[in-house]
Amino acid sequence: MKKIKFKQVFLFICIGIFAFLSCSKDEEATVAPLGTATANLAINLTNSSFTANWTRVYRAEKYLLDVSTSASFSTFLPNYNALPVTGLTAVVSGLNQKTNYYYRVRAAKGTEISAYSNVITAETISTGPEPTTPLKEKATTFSVGVAVNSFNLTGLYDTTIRREFSSITAENEMKMLNIFTSSGTYNWAEVDKLLAYATANKLNVHGHALIWHSSIPEWLKNYSGTDAAFELEIQNYITAVVTHCKGKVKAWDVVNEAFNDGGGMRNTLFRQRMGADYVTKCFRWARAADPNVLLFYNDYNTSYDINKQNAVYTLVDVLKTNNVIDGVGIQMHINYDAPTRAQLTVDTNRIVEKGLKVHYSEVDVRANSNDGNILTTLTPERELAQKLKYKELVQVYNAIPALTKYAITMWGLKDDDSWLLSLYNRPEWPLLFDANFNIKKTHTGFLEGLD
Repeated sequence: MKKIKFKQVFLFICIGIFAFLSCSKDEEATVAPLGTATANLAINLTNSSFTANWTRVYRAEKYLLDVSTSASFSTFLPNYNALPVTGLTAVVSGLNQKTNYYYRVRAAKGTEISAYSNVITAETISTGPEPTTPLKEKATTFSVGVAVNSFNLTGLYDTTIRREFSSITAENEMKMLNIFTSSGTYNWAEVDKLLAYATANKLNVHGHALIWHSSIPEWLKNYSGTDAAFELEIQNYITAVVTHCKGKVKAWDVVNEAFNDGGGMRNTLFRQRMGADYVTKCFRWARAADPNVLLFYNDYNTSYDINKQNAVYTLVDVLKTNNVIDGVGIQMHINYDAPTRAQLTVDTNRIVEKGLKVHYSEVDVRANSNDGNILTTLTPERELAQKLKYKELVQVYNAIPALTKYAITMWGLKDDDSWLLSLYNRPEWPLLFDANFNIKKTHTGFLEGLD
């Protein structure tokens, strides 16, 4: 075996040490900056405390917690200005009941400190009643509406509707399936009952909806006539309904949900038999039947789904060019945690920029989400998050120019009447009143959004 000289061994060792030191320095030089924590919704809410919590940040040794009664953190609670916390939670105590508090955190390692996290609002529980100011008394620049049925217009339904709302919408009874019984034949019974109730109580009526792919009578689905004859049936139907309600309905959703999720027009029966421009045709017929009624296009998920949003507003531009549209309805079947304020603002502003009226239609805010963690009872934490989403929704709407405001319409009066219960087959509390017609924190959130 060939001997390795001492000088060679020494040289190899030196080279190895140099390489190790060089690599260590390079690794230190390329270590990423300290990450930013994400603050989560407060938990364990009581009338005098809550638990702030946040996500772990890699390499963080501790976290600096700020708590304030001001969203701008112009002042801090005593002892809660950069309070060092080694874990991922902190109990904030000694608080006043029914008070908004705000918290944020920064990660820290030695002298290195991260950027601030997002800001979380936590409201301590109140043991007292919610404010009872009627919605319509505080919402002075737009209508506050509710979806109703002709069989629920008496008793506490009647009392609550008249006290709180300035507009009604038929949940189902003014749709084609219920009205258009056969060619040239119409069922006006429920329609006339709703119109009479609105007239007697000085309520606006928002007509919903003339054309919707999910509300077509069987005889029309199976229509054997030519496409031209089918189109004439639709023209006659729109003309008859709008004329019948003329002077009693303030606005109509002419076409509802014409687009697929992800963009692209739905291949509905109307599109198949009337062509890709069927929406424009329907708006023209409605305009001709009542030149004074407001005409809206209505759809859902446009705040989340940018492709669908773009498709909707491309169509709206066509309708605007033809001078047959007055506004757009953004359906607010939303979650307690989404869409974000930014998403909602962008969607809303696209309507405002076109000089059209904005309708926050079909409003209900789910306390449950689709993450698999289903609540069987409404927790204080989720109730607060839901209330804050209502407040945010109303704040965004109330900030738009007065001329573009039309209405915010609740999709149901009280929780146990909501369509979401059967849709998801699980508990839900999405509206402003509980099953006993009691005012909820969501109602308070709506009122606070008007401040």
